[in-house]
Amino acid sequence: MHPLVPTNRSERVHDVDAAIRQTDSDAALARLSAVRKGYLNDRFISSLVPRAQLQPLRPPLINTGTYVRSEAIDRLVEQWLELSKPEGQLCQIVSLGAGSDTRFWRLMDGPWKDQIGAYFELDFPDVTLKKAMAIRNPRSWLSTTLGHSELDLGGQALHSSRYHLLPCDLRNPPADIFPGLFKEYLSPALPTLLLFECVLVYMSPEASSTLIQWFVDFFSPSTHTPSPGTLGCTVYEMFGLEDAFGQVMMNNLRARNVSLPGAKPYPSLESLPARFLRPGFTSAKALTLRNIRSNYIELSELERISSLEMLDEVEELNLVLEHYAITWGMKASSATTVSPWIEWGLRPVKQA
Repeated sequence: MHPLVPTNRSERVHDVDAAIRQTDSDAALARLSAVRKGYLNDRFISSLVPRAQLQPLRPPLINTGTYVRSEAIDRLVEQWLELSKPEGQLCQIVSLGAGSDTRFWRLMDGPWKDQIGAYFELDFPDVTLKKAMAIRNPRSWLSTTLGHSELDLGGQALHSSRYHLLPCDLRNPPADIFPGLFKEYLSPALPTLLLFECVLVYMSPEASSTLIQWFVDFFSPSTHTPSPGTLGCTVYEMFGLEDAFGQVMMNNLRARNVSLPGAKPYPSLESLPARFLRPGFTSAKALTLRNIRSNYIELSELERISSLEMLDEVEELNLVLEHYAITWGMKASSATTVSPWIEWGLRPVKQA
């Protein structure tokens, strides 16, 4: 018997949003699996996965892809924080569509915690409500690492001295929702990094362009902020889905009621930097996860990963990684502030 199909628009939107939220649950389970198998270190992810100890492990292909994604984005974030040190400035990080991400806690648990002035996580209200509950659980590592926090907006928002969990639908016009959400917490004067991990691909190209443009405008010179902070942005998502393998990926997602309207404008790796260059970013670059795995991760790390479990599907892994990319871009407020930020980015390593 076929499942009932929603008949009115509100039901359809809710159904589609539920499918999108499920992709975050899948990502959290994949990360948990990679942690349990030794690919990654993350003592916080189990606090965000219900019945974590009972969840099955994922195949080596998924564990490997999760590792490459996490390692690359971690390096970009840490390098951004490192570049701010000589400037004597704290950094802001805004994670949009953050879901079950644990990066804030991992940063606060390591050597970079003193570089973070403010960290923001934005997502659907249903997602932030559940995350706020997990954070407030006194038995979780999330709570003990964060320290004192206060709930807001009926439990859908949470604030601490440096961390802000904010509920919103990123498809709505940012000019209507962001001023009331960020309030005085987000400063245009500090270097700020935006993170989008599998978010923009689920939005219309128009909505994602408007979203990025809002931040470009916010971090542009103004009467109140004549010298705004440098703006950085990192996007991780699928692209190039018009070939045969990409169509298989699309069909699998359609079967789960997930569509990818944001993928169409980016049929090739070369097209990805345009997302940043069009609104005036100073520089932008994109790499496939396959290229990152082959040329941007040390041989010793690759050997360590390969020793964890047998990977038989090497050809399939390469096909998958060829359809995911990380794009990063930087926008300096003026020609005099380009340095040192122009150095930000992944760097290839010499393989023996």
